[in-house]
Amino acid sequence: MVYVITSLSPEKASAQRLLALNRGHWEIENRLHWVRDVAFAEDLSQIRTGAGPRVMATLRNLAISLIRLQDKARGITQALRDMAARPHLTLAMVGL
Repeated sequence: MVYVITSLSPEKASAQRLLALNRGHWEIENRLHWVRDVAFAEDLSQIRTGAGPRVMATLRNLAISLIRLQDKARGITQALRDMAARPHLTLAMVGL
């Protein structure tokens, strides 16, 4: 048995709806936050003041999106390795 605390009314909080909301949350966590934490070592970042953390998160999100749009077959980590070894790939991706 599973118990869930929610602000939804009982009419809107069916088991199917709560499951869909929960899965939607974890999809975002797995597709974006986990990638930022693991591939970009975001948790180890020492940028902590001003707008720096928000700017870096935005740049990481942009990089992840560009990589996914460019080549869906490879993973983010492999694409980052390839771009580090061949910087011209990165420049080509952003149109320079």
